[in-house]
Amino acid sequence: MADAASDEQQFLLATLPPSRLQVRLALGCAVALVVAFAVAVPFIYVPLPRVDAFIPVLETAIVINDLITSALLFAQFFIVRRWALLVLADGYLFTSLMVIPHALSFPGAFAPDGLLGGGLQTTPWLYAFWHVGLIFAVVAYVLLKDADGRTGVSRYAPAPTVAVSVAAVIAAVSGLAWLAVADENLPGMYVDSVHRNASPVGSIITMLPYGVFALGLLWFRRRSVLDLWLMVVCCAWLIEIAMSTVFVNDRFTLGWYAGRIYGLVATLFILLVLLTETTALYAYLAWSIIRQRGNREARQVEMDAMAAAIAHELNQPMAAIVINANTGLRWLANKTPDIGEARSALEAVVRAGHRASEVIASVRAMFRKEMHGRAKISINDLVREVLTMVEVDLRAQRVVVSTELPDGLPNLLADRGQLQQVFLNLITNAIEAMRPVTDRARTLRIRSELIPESSGVRVTIADSGTGIEPKDKDRIFEPFFTTKTTGTGIGLAICRSIIESHGGALRVSAGAPHGTIFHIDLPGDDL
Repeated sequence: MADAASDEQQFLLATLPPSRLQVRLALGCAVALVVAFAVAVPFIYVPLPRVDAFIPVLETAIVINDLITSALLFAQFFIVRRWALLVLADGYLFTSLMVIPHALSFPGAFAPDGLLGGGLQTTPWLYAFWHVGLIFAVVAYVLLKDADGRTGVSRYAPAPTVAVSVAAVIAAVSGLAWLAVADENLPGMYVDSVHRNASPVGSIITMLPYGVFALGLLWFRRRSVLDLWLMVVCCAWLIEIAMSTVFVNDRFTLGWYAGRIYGLVATLFILLVLLTETTALYAYLAWSIIRQRGNREARQVEMDAMAAAIAHELNQPMAAIVINANTGLRWLANKTPDIGEARSALEAVVRAGHRASEVIASVRAMFRKEMHGRAKISINDLVREVLTMVEVDLRAQRVVVSTELPDGLPNLLADRGQLQQVFLNLITNAIEAMRPVTDRARTLRIRSELIPESSGVRVTIADSGTGIEPKDKDRIFEPFFTTKTTGTGIGLAICRSIIESHGGALRVSAGAPHGTIFHIDLPGDDL
């Protein structure tokens, strides 16, 4: 049960490794943020018109984004119950709630001096609490996310755990908001509603080291898609803090506006990734269910058709066997047994038995050589299609795929669905074979090439898994023989049957130095 739960968790955003495309996209976003910052730096002190509606509109969007992100993270906690996810969800909830008093207290947003009745320092200190709180949540997330099952997973029911954490966050936000509004002894940051103190306040500047520390932790302990995009979020935070509190002294300058926009952008990254990855995983799940249902229905139809055909064809020879056997028994039961007639009856039984065997062979050949549904296909396109189907499994098991699919290979006259099932079975087996591997890279190598002595195509699927025992090498294609505890032993037998029905061959050999290689030879479209 523990292994099953672990496998299920591998498909969640918090544990799913990022793909190469996601790594490149995240890097591109981080570079774009830095480039935009570099372009804006020469102009950050340029004063711009004061727009009092800017803060309410911007921070309303931030509240909505962070609330949705928090809800999605809470949903993942309900599934895996990891404290790290709960802490991060609470962090986003904290920011969404802390933004509300910040917007209400901002001078000129809703009232000349704000609505909360605080002083001149209320708004900047709420800004500081807002940003430091989320940075601390990210640090706690990083420190907790790799904890083992005993300390990193909640043993309590998720609903009351989330309820208690939400109550704690609300209490913390209320307490900090009260402190910022009521405490007149907080260090001064602004001399009026627009201009800040000439010397930066230490408590604000310390947000930068906290952000750098969080980014460094994520860099050294990154594992998942969530970790990758949190790094991008940290980059946006650092630029926002730098532009809003270090380089810029006054509100309503270009740098001040740009810093707030960076804060909004930072809220979008995790939200969009959560939504897109959740949609992708839902589509993968839906497709898997449809595929399994279709496979079951197709197998049921084939089995019904085969059963009907066999019953029809075997009816006559079986009837002849029964009649001749009864005739022979009657000849032998006479007071004077007629050995000659009994012998003739038994010979007729033998002939009927041979006919039954021929019927079975012909029916099997008919189903194996059925050309209905075959069309010209590109084997390279089929391999790419199957790799797309198992992309989530490959990422979950951290399998690196290497493909050599040269152009110009001949098309094949084949049943696309059957060959798809073959490649899907072989690749899935390779992934499962590499699951126990921890001391080397998990590599899946797929290569297609022209068979030199014919117009056919050869596809090799090689893994770096545990390999096949030499004593089992000649038996793995036998029906009902399996080396897996949960296997049925018919998958490879069906794969070989499908390949042979296409006029090809399926072979297996040991990989060097590890793993297993399957060789699929298929004839060209002149079959």
